[in-house]
Formats: sequence, C-alpha cells, structure tokens
Amino acid sequence: MAETSIIQRWIKGSLLIMVLVLFAAEALFLYTSYRELYGGVQRAIESRFSTISGRLQATGTAGDSRETSESRGQALRRTVEQFDEKDKFEFMLLDAQGVILATSSGTMTQDLTDGTDFAKALSSSSGVGSAIFSTPQGERVMAVTALVPYAAGNVAAMRMVTSLTLVDRQWSRYVAASAGIGVLAFLLMLWSGLFFVRSIVRPLGEVEATATRIARGNLKTRLPATKYNDEIGRLCATINQMAEDLAETDRLKNEFISSVSHELRTPLTSIKGWVETIKNIDDPSNENYRRGLTVIGTETDRLYTMVEELLDFSRLQNGIKLNCQVLDLVAEATDAALFVEARIQQENLHFVYEEPPDPYPVWGDPARLHQVFINILDNAIKYSEPGGTIFLILTRTPVTVTVTIRDQGRGIAPDDLDKVKQKFFKAKNAVRGSGIGLAVVDEIVQALGGHVDIESTLGQGTAVSVTLPVYHPGQEHLHEKI
Repeated sequence: MAETSIIQRWIKGSLLIMVLVLFAAEALFLYTSYRELYGGVQRAIESRFSTISGRLQATGTAGDSRETSESRGQALRRTVEQFDEKDKFEFMLLDAQGVILATSSGTMTQDLTDGTDFAKALSSSSGVGSAIFSTPQGERVMAVTALVPYAAGNVAAMRMVTSLTLVDRQWSRYVAASAGIGVLAFLLMLWSGLFFVRSIVRPLGEVEATATRIARGNLKTRLPATKYNDEIGRLCATINQMAEDLAETDRLKNEFISSVSHELRTPLTSIKGWVETIKNIDDPSNENYRRGLTVIGTETDRLYTMVEELLDFSRLQNGIKLNCQVLDLVAEATDAALFVEARIQQENLHFVYEEPPDPYPVWGDPARLHQVFINILDNAIKYSEPGGTIFLILTRTPVTVTVTIRDQGRGIAPDDLDKVKQKFFKAKNAVRGSGIGLAVVDEIVQALGGHVDIESTLGQGTAVSVTLPVYHPGQEHLHEKI
C-alpha cells in the first residue's frame, strides 16, 4: 500500500470539500446576480408594457368594434412617436407576422430583431417573450415582446430593445469581484489549513523520529517540551514518560539479570566446591561427606526454587490458562500455613494463625493461590529476625475476602514501597532471591479479579494483603486466562 501523508489526506478530503462548497457559493452568487441584473432589465420593460396596456384599455371603451381597434392602433403609434425614453429603449410595433410597423427612432432596420422573442411571445401563456442576442455591429441587446391584449388595428405586438453594454459591464464587475473573492478565500483556506495541518504534522514527525530512535534502543532520547497543552502536547509528554519508563525497566532488567546471575552463581559455586570435596572422601560416614551432601541438597532446592520462579514469571508474561474452581480460601490458607510451619520453627520464628470456623468461597486456581501464599510467607520468613512473629489473618466482607500476612521484620523503605510489585525490582535492603516473587503474586491475584496491598514501616515489619471477590454464580466465565 502506498504511503500517504496527513497533508495529502487533507487535500483530498477537507480541502476538496471546502473548494466544492466555495465553488457552489460562487455559482449561486453569480446565478443570483445574473438573474437580478438581466431580470431587472426585463422587468423594467414589462412594467412599461403594463403602463402602455393600461392606457390602451382606456381607449375605445365602447367595445371591440373596428373603429375602436383602429383607434387603439393609432394610439399605439402616437405612443411610439412620443416615446420619451428613446435614449434607453427602442420601442417597436409588430404585426401578426412579426414585421416592424413603427419604431421610436423612425428607422425600420432589421438589425435589432431576430424573431426569437416574438416567437416566444406567441407560444407563451403570458404573451411575453424575451431574447438576448448580438447585433451585426457586435452589440449585445435584450429584446422583449408582449402581445397586445386588445385589438389594435394591424398591430399585434409591442417590442422594446435595449442595449446590454452597461449591464454586461456591471456583470463583468460581479464576475471579476466574485473570482477575486473566491481566489482570496481559497488562498486563505489553503494557508490556514496548511498552517493548522503543519502544526500537527511537524510535531508528529518529531514524535515519529523519536519513537523510531526509542524502538532502536536509544532510550535517552526525549521530545522537546511543547508550548501547546493539547493532544499533541499530551502525546509528547506520554512518549517522554514511556521512554523514561522503558529506560527504568531496562535498568531494572539489567540489575535483575546481574542479581539472578549472582544468585545462581553462589549455590553453583557451593555445589561445585562440595562435589570436589566429596570426590576426595572415600568414607560415606565422614562428617564432611554427610555435610557436603546436605549442602548440595539445600543449594539444589534453592536453585530449583529460583528457576521455578523465573519460569512462572515467563509463563505469566506470555499468558497461561488458569484452572479455576470454587475454593474455600480458609482451606487454601491453612494448607499454606502447614506447608511453611516447619521452616518457620527452624528459623526460630513464631507463627500466629487462627483458622476461621466458616468457609470463605472464592473462584480461583488452587495451585496458583498456593503459590501466592507460599511466596508471601517465604518473604515474611526471609525478612524476619529470629524471635519475631509472623501473623496469618483472614477477614471477610459481604463482597470480598482478604488474607493478610504480617511480619515483624526489617520492613521496606518508603521510596521502594510503590515499586516492590514491579518486575525486576529489588528493594535496597533485599536479601537473596530473584526479586520477582511479588511481581508474580500481583499478576496472579489481578488475573483472579483481586488486588494486592502492601503496608510497611521500616524497621518494624510489613503486611501484605491479598483481596479476592467472594464467589458468586456466573463468575466461572471470568479470569480464565492471564
């Protein structure tokens, strides 16, 4: 498909429509002016015919006798001879064949007639016909013929001819003025339209160039600040914010890769060292032999957990299917508590959990909810000092259920609190781990229609709350994929 620009689309669309509207307005104006000018001449002649006909009616009121007819004819001839507007009109009398019988100038030339107006008068229901033509001398004239409404001897029609020189000159002025105004209006529309379109196209061109540089990896590029607080200005601000977010994400990703590499290197180094040690020990009952196997097993579990977190995070980013069903959130929380209880005791921590007597029904994936609770409890254990207490609290409202896991550990710094759920982010006081556990938790909970809230005070502990909607019929079709 051929590339097009906004200016081309504007020319083909808006400008073309405006030109057509302008052309239609010009045509309407010229048509109205033409009818007004030339129609005014015709109406002036017809008004004179009406006056003459009125006088003619008063002539010979005794009836339509021959004497009356001749009297009217004589009256018409006297009117032609005494016509006082000879400088404006040529007044003629015609017989039934259109032959000139008398003229106001006294000349019987045929230059001022072509018969068209007389023929139209004969065929018209009003008895009036008009025509515009040029004389042999090249002068444009208008001729109007009106049939005599009463018998007037051999006079059948009255005809007036007038020059259109002045009218044509006035019409030419109208045409020139109209064309000039039309050209000025078109140029104004073109200039204003191009000015407006270019005010959009130029910043959009900068946006396109900047977005292209960002897409190629130059995350330091920024759009200049615009003086307009409109859609373009907001788009520029959004592009700049997007570049900042991408740069921050890229930085966090690099830190994440570095952190994960370090976290993977540490157990691998330990495993490799103890493997080399065990190779040189032939006695399985040797204390170092048994200790080495224990360390290898522990570090292998640690590696397995980290790899599973990375795989879970990758699956969540690509989208996985949730196997949801109606669950008792109390039972799921209790299972998670039993799963970590032994580890809590090993870390010399206290665990407080009172199981509610009533079930809390929710629509969720049991494996994913188990993962959510284990991840949060694992963080609570890692960040708690020996002798501290971990609380698991379940609460319910008519529409939601909430699981809160609170510890008395080191807490989270205020400037890190809003970022701990971001992917790749690790807080300043973070301990070992991939740093994506809470990002995975947030993704799963949001997919189930809930939300995760974190409250923390540095040096006093952290509370993570998972809130889910209470199950209701029809929820089965919601949150099936993430």
